[in-house]
Amino acid sequence: MYTASVLLAFLPVVAIFLLLLVYRVAADTAGYIGWGVAALVAIFWFDTPVQVVLLASAAGLVASLPITLVMGASILQISVMQETGAVARVVALMKSIAPGQQAVQIMLINVGFGILLTSLGAVTVSILPPIMLALGYSTMTAILLPAIGYDALCTYALLGIPAVVYANFVGQPVNEVGGYFARYMPVISTCIALGMLQLTGGMKMVRKGLVPALVAGLTAGFTAIFMARLGLVTITGIAAGLAVIAVLMLYIRLTGKPLRDRNLLAENDLAAERHLSLAAACSPWILLTVVSLVLNAPFLPFFDFTFKQLSMPVEIIPRSPERIRLFWQAYFWVIVCTFAALPFLKATKAQVTSALGKAGKRALRPMMSASVFFAIAYVMNHSGKTPDWVLADKLHNMVYLMADASAATFGKFYPLVAPYLGLLGGFISGSESSSIAMLTKLHLSTSESIGASGLLVAAASGIGGGLASVISPAKLQNAAASIDRIRDAAQAIRPAFVIAMLITGVCSVMTMFWAY
Repeated sequence: MYTASVLLAFLPVVAIFLLLLVYRVAADTAGYIGWGVAALVAIFWFDTPVQVVLLASAAGLVASLPITLVMGASILQISVMQETGAVARVVALMKSIAPGQQAVQIMLINVGFGILLTSLGAVTVSILPPIMLALGYSTMTAILLPAIGYDALCTYALLGIPAVVYANFVGQPVNEVGGYFARYMPVISTCIALGMLQLTGGMKMVRKGLVPALVAGLTAGFTAIFMARLGLVTITGIAAGLAVIAVLMLYIRLTGKPLRDRNLLAENDLAAERHLSLAAACSPWILLTVVSLVLNAPFLPFFDFTFKQLSMPVEIIPRSPERIRLFWQAYFWVIVCTFAALPFLKATKAQVTSALGKAGKRALRPMMSASVFFAIAYVMNHSGKTPDWVLADKLHNMVYLMADASAATFGKFYPLVAPYLGLLGGFISGSESSSIAMLTKLHLSTSESIGASGLLVAAASGIGGGLASVISPAKLQNAAASIDRIRDAAQAIRPAFVIAMLITGVCSVMTMFWAY
């Protein structure tokens, strides 16, 4: 009976993997089927009342809002910037930087610039693919690199919530738990940088770009450790992104290669420069930077006001309210800053109307995909509960069974498994935050039983959940949608899967070494 329960607990995940990897079904379609499988298993095998399944799904949809709405907001932002010529102006700059140094260019855009944008609450899988495509990279590269780069220090995204969720579950202040994540970052960020090169041009590109990848990864990683020691976890992304850009610029100088070459610019690039200044083209991001710093500065009252006092709890599941936090969330400020920047972008009514239409078409399916994967996670997390939301028998809970079976199978080697469980949780839900919410308590209790450091094991699982960005159906579909190639999202799963498994394996070895 126990074995059958474990197999059925894994069934929704297995079904989604098969649909995506073997049958190459679209991410949102696979999500709907996965939700159906999870709901049926929860109801008919784990004795979960129908109303519990439906309310858990609704709670998952509400919990997904910070992810789904920021996807939509970022797609809207990049659509406006495309229509007004701002993207063309940014592309003109990037074309001229690090001429003939593709590896350095990849690190600058997807590690340095990517971390910086992520730290501001922008979704790089919406913003970077159009830029990569305009720079001449293949469709697959334009989809994959922003997806794998999205994980780079995403735990510290300035308006993101993974570190906050982790801190809440372990009962410690967010600025005191940063070190558990930061110690992984020099190695993990470097692996991500090398993974980008592998996905772009195989081992030949890895060998060619080894030094820039090491420079970018180690700079980002050690910046994370430095910021954690200062207790400034929530602004690590800004510091790390700027540090990577600065150090790579210094690297170019030290190698004696040109920093810029304006001869590479075509007439359309020069026209883009004449149309908009760089400051005007980047005005949505500049405004977002200012707002982000003001909202999260520890010496100002705005974080306490928007995050705590205006938490806006919505109680769908009794005693477990979902906090909307509208005026703190990234999606709200991405939209506000985008429209506030319209005068600087010289936007016309026709351009705004066109951008709104394109954003609506591009955003719908990725947003639906993200929301349904949250619903799956919540159904699995609350499976086996009674109408009073009490779990009478732990063996009726799908998430508990998955973790318990892993602990029973691996024993003292459980720290090796925890990052993969986090990867699995991130894959199911499409979110590092949701993965942390699903698994942290189980990691703490399991680690206590085997004498391991629960805080470290739970953090490692969070790292795995972040690495799921590269295989998250919702994020890959989002990246593909931003360049109107949504059908190519399923094709990207296979190469991304290998990279995610390898980097998670590195995280597992580190966790095993540090856990005892």
